Amino acid sequence: MATNITWHPSLSRHERNALRGQRGFTIWFTGLSASGKSTVATALEQHLLHLGLAAYRLDGDNVRFGLNRDLGFSERDRNENIRRIAEVARLFADSATIAITSFISPYRADRDAARRLHEQASPAGDDPLPFIEVFVDIPLEVAEQRDPKGLYKKARAGEIKDFTGISAPYEPPEKPEITIRTDQLSVEESVAKIVKYLAQQGLVTNTKEVK
Repeated sequence: MATNITWHPSLSRHERNALRGQRGFTIWFTGLSASGKSTVATALEQHLLHLGLAAYRLDGDNVRFGLNRDLGFSERDRNENIRRIAEVARLFADSATIAITSFISPYRADRDAARRLHEQASPAGDDPLPFIEVFVDIPLEVAEQRDPKGLYKKARAGEIKDFTGISAPYEPPEKPEITIRTDQLSVEESVAKIVKYLAQQGLVTNTKEVK
């Protein structure tokens, strides 16, 4: 890490939240490929925007076209992928925006590091940035049956190396704030469950019915 740098203070998080009329936080979706993370995350982003809240979704595939285009899928690259996204999500949350991340993020240690980053990003007088882990939990066999991109089939055939759930591990969350079974709930029901939790935590107040 460079040593010839200096942190320049800016507006406090409290000031940003007050000026924008909302609180920033991160909703971190994790789960197997084809679990439904991106589908639910997209619907959640749309619903929050319809409520008049600033929200932005960071998608696992999309960021590899730009920010993380230099990374592969080795364990080391996956670690760096999540580290970068955690930093970006923290910046969005600090700006009083709701950051929604949709990444397999297979390693528990990486997700815990992302949580700590939010908890520790608290200048004097500011509360920690809320970090809500959403575990999109479906059985592996259901994910393989869905397989919209044909990735599981290729992984089983040995055409894709380091594929989570097949040739690379997935470590499920031990204490996620929210668990969603997308094989049992519709997209609308999944979004409603998340919004209900956010309202209970006082993070959103305008919670009109999910359409």
